Amino acid sequence: MNSKKDKFEQLQRFYALWKEGNAMYEDWAKKHGLSSNGVLVLYSLYEAKDNCTQKSISQNWSIPKQTINTILKDFSSNNYIELSTDETDKRNKLIKLTREGKIYAGEIIEALHKRELFAINHMGVDNVTRMNNDTELFINLFRNGYSTENE
Repeated sequence: MNSKKDKFEQLQRFYALWKEGNAMYEDWAKKHGLSSNGVLVLYSLYEAKDNCTQKSISQNWSIPKQTINTILKDFSSNNYIELSTDETDKRNKLIKLTREGKIYAGEIIEALHKRELFAINHMGVDNVTRMNNDTELFINLFRNGYSTENE
């Protein structure tokens, strides 16, 4: 399985799985009234437990700040978040879930975790660890190998 044809077949499979995984999360998010980016922003706020910034969410998930701003406006109109000025950097707003926001985020994130843990429990932690390690290896080789190859 080392021919160029075999490698391209595996690459096509990788693309199909990548696309299917993204579509699966997008569909799940839509069923819960959100976009996949909305789920990631909500997840960040839920996990932060306290305050976080648009910048930290943007850097963590590689989501444009403009997209995050649109999502936050929607959350704000539903009274899910409150904004305050960051005393250490007045240019930044600290984002915190309101009481209603914590309830809402908890329902969404717990439902997501339930679905993900179902898959992990059936796959086994060893398989998930291997999947993550292999994905990390591919990312590192893709990122670093290409730049040194073309210098």
